[in-house]
Amino acid sequence: MNHFHWIGLLLVASCTSSCSGVSTGETTGTAPADAGSLPDGGPVPDAGPPGAGANIVFVLTDDLAWNLVQYMPHVLQMQQQGMTFSHYYVTDSLCCPSRSSILTGRFPHDTKVFTNTGALGGYAQFEKVGNATETFSVALSGAGYATAMMGKYLNGYDPKKNEADPGWSEWDVAGNGYPELNYVLNQNGSVVSYGSAPSDYLTDVLSGRAVSFVEGAASGPFLVEVATFAPHAPYTPAPRDVDTFDVAVPRTPAFDTANTSPPQWLAGHAALTAPQIHLLDTSFNLRVEAVQAVDRLIANIISTLTAAGLDQSTYLVFSSDNGYHMGEHRLLAGKMTAFDTDINVPLIVVGPGVPQGVTVDAIAENIDLCPTFAAIAGVPAPATTDGRSLLPLLSGEAVTDWRQAALIEHRGPDLAPLDPTDPDNEPAIGALPNSYEAVRTADAVYVEYQDGETEYYDLMSDPDELTNTADTLGSAQAQLFHRTIAAIRNCHDAASCWAAQKLAH
Repeated sequence: MNHFHWIGLLLVASCTSSCSGVSTGETTGTAPADAGSLPDGGPVPDAGPPGAGANIVFVLTDDLAWNLVQYMPHVLQMQQQGMTFSHYYVTDSLCCPSRSSILTGRFPHDTKVFTNTGALGGYAQFEKVGNATETFSVALSGAGYATAMMGKYLNGYDPKKNEADPGWSEWDVAGNGYPELNYVLNQNGSVVSYGSAPSDYLTDVLSGRAVSFVEGAASGPFLVEVATFAPHAPYTPAPRDVDTFDVAVPRTPAFDTANTSPPQWLAGHAALTAPQIHLLDTSFNLRVEAVQAVDRLIANIISTLTAAGLDQSTYLVFSSDNGYHMGEHRLLAGKMTAFDTDINVPLIVVGPGVPQGVTVDAIAENIDLCPTFAAIAGVPAPATTDGRSLLPLLSGEAVTDWRQAALIEHRGPDLAPLDPTDPDNEPAIGALPNSYEAVRTADAVYVEYQDGETEYYDLMSDPDELTNTADTLGSAQAQLFHRTIAAIRNCHDAASCWAAQKLAH
């Protein structure tokens, strides 16, 4: 069976009894629901043992939240033909810390990349600490993979001054690509300027270059990361997608609702004004239009893989570097919080041996992508990684011993001064959280701020995270969460981090 064959938006397959911790036609958190079953009711036939030479196409979006997936038909198709991780979290809901964790499999406390700019973040800090030699691209290129990095790398990368990082055989990376037009690409050392014509739209350019790379690399194993700037602000749709939607930001229970017993940074927010709500609606509509080009990019890659006969030997991975809140908790557009709107993002995978239409509720983090890609290729992950390969879950194995908590760690304006040139620092339109560390379990989130404040949301009774009940936690439970945060924060390798995420008493 062709992994990428269009099977209809209402068809999914059921998981066999060997799939532990997964469900079909059921969602957890904010993941969209599936329904129905294929006539055979079984998983995709395995094209052979996964790994040891399988190709990888990784589509990484920027600021894409779960509420946009419903408008992306080819991503919905991926859900029906593959596996969705409903409990997938980022280590920090901010671009550079998250992308550094993806590339290296390391928590921010090990990458030392805490912000997008300045002494604590961005491309310069990533390079300074030596992260560039400990990435999945280095691991796979050493095993003979052709590797391509396309689109957005890290804030502060200058295509006119900076070269390609180690491990990439193809390098098509932009600097400020947020407007999608009038940008510069470093194309394997050649600086190429693009203008404002519709054909210069960055997501489309990346689509074309990704297709060309796949066609050229078809004879051997390859990995390509296509990292779009869409749908990051200023939310620029492709010219052909302008005015094609008329939708408003979802009115969830958290929309324009004040939290009970919030931390100081969140307290005292007035109700959203009519102009603010109009701005949110307009921005959300632009975001929906902007992801149409991303969805077409995925369609083009699927078509190319199928035409080249690579659909049975390629993993297609779709995700985002962080989520995005828009009006929830009376916050305007932004991220960086420990709310699920910001930390729980899509991770959807189609590939060899991956069961169809399955939703996995095992806790996964972006530190797991690096060791997963290495496992798919059949090579060791970098020795410095903190994460764990997701390949057993992707293969439908019965996994009974898994992590119980994910760590989120963020440096706010109290420890990292705001940089007015950082496109993600938006103090004028919304509050920014102070520095914190948090653990997200299957049914709760616990947050400790640098100033001593705490938050706790019981997601079984309060799925929209509106009532902070930290002051009602018993001392034993509070101490358990505190010890877990301390243990994960002080772990520095895969074994110690895995042990720390088990919520051991």
